[in-house]
Amino acid sequence: MIGLLGKKLGHARVYDANGVIVPVTIVQAGPNRVLQCKTPERDGYKAVQLGFGEQKESRLTKPVLGHVKKHNGTPPRIIREFRDFELEVKPGDTVGVNIFRAGDYVDAVGITKGRGFEGVVKRHHFRGGDMSHGAKGWHRRSGAIGCRLFPGTVNRGMKMPGHMGQVRRTVQNLQIIQVREAENLLLIKGSMPGAEGDYVIIRESKKRSRVLEKARQERIEKHKSMAKGGKAKAAAKK
Repeated sequence: MIGLLGKKLGHARVYDANGVIVPVTIVQAGPNRVLQCKTPERDGYKAVQLGFGEQKESRLTKPVLGHVKKHNGTPPRIIREFRDFELEVKPGDTVGVNIFRAGDYVDAVGITKGRGFEGVVKRHHFRGGDMSHGAKGWHRRSGAIGCRLFPGTVNRGMKMPGHMGQVRRTVQNLQIIQVREAENLLLIKGSMPGAEGDYVIIRESKKRSRVLEKARQERIEKHKSMAKGGKAKAAAKK
């Protein structure tokens, strides 16, 4: 698996190779600095730790600052770990957007926008009560939540009003439309969690990786050739 840390800059529309306009999310995804390379012999698993962005040393805790200086890095804004990183890198290297290609599929991981305290109609899409026929004061409530005499308590996990948003979410199978290496930008089709300026994780799609997509295209070509051969045989019999 390959991946990068990036910042969501905004949205735009671009034209693809066929002249079709495509809505995209612009992500500044580099350069990422390699802080640490973990090995199965020493750490029990294989992983690469990447850092992105810069900030003051005074904003980091002493353990994190010592870890960064140990690997000769500048204080990063965000640090994340990627397991089973496919590229051969070492601490101090930089990784850019050139590890991806236009047409690749990726998963975007981010923190959704915080919506504050919301009721059940907005938070859970409840219908609410009637607006007429004698209904008073029950227009946007959830209704009964109890269980009568037994067990006499509210069940765990009941959908109720509360804090909405600001949770980690993953959007899968987003296609990369353009890779602008000079500007360290990825133009990704569709939307992803977070507001403009938030940090996101862009990793190779688990369901539509390059290996799986190659095998899928080979199966499609095989079926097309088989269908073409069947039509040819049918035409020859006639």
